[in-house]
Amino acid sequence: MLSAEDLGYEVPSRDSAADIIGLGLHEAVKTLFPLLCDADVERFAKRYSLNFRAHDQTSSKLFPQVAEVLASLKEADYLISVAMGKSRAGLNRVLSALNMADIFDGSRCADETVSKPDPLMLNELLDQFELGSDEALMVGDTEFDLDMAHRAGIPSIGVSYGAHSKDTLLQYNPVTIIDKYVDLKKHI
Repeated sequence: MLSAEDLGYEVPSRDSAADIIGLGLHEAVKTLFPLLCDADVERFAKRYSLNFRAHDQTSSKLFPQVAEVLASLKEADYLISVAMGKSRAGLNRVLSALNMADIFDGSRCADETVSKPDPLMLNELLDQFELGSDEALMVGDTEFDLDMAHRAGIPSIGVSYGAHSKDTLLQYNPVTIIDKYVDLKKHI
């Protein structure tokens, strides 16, 4: 946590930092540093963004089989969207690096709406496509993903190999937890 060091804050543990994966940047900072005032949260967020862009020299990598499964779902005329804690600029960088911008029909980012686990991101996507919550499925690797889906009334599937443990994900009553992304097709 270079940003914490830069600003003279106690550096959070690796586990604490992993626990906030999936939240929007400001929500993550508030969770890690609950005593910061709004101005200091903003200062930290700006420092983090600068450090992240300066040190992010490796392109993002997908978990195994994700690209192939998403391509097959797209070919089968499923609508595919992403709701994430990254900023719009961050998502656009990732999609461009992965050459995947055209696979997604919709997206919402934390800097455009309310961060997870609030269900607004998903509700906005449902509204965009004129779908009911029973016509959607949320796939996620964090408790914030599955909590957001639960709050929106959308069934969810957890992936066991992401940011949060299987036991943590099970607290949100997903339809199932998959160990390989290709297994998603069995549940659609």
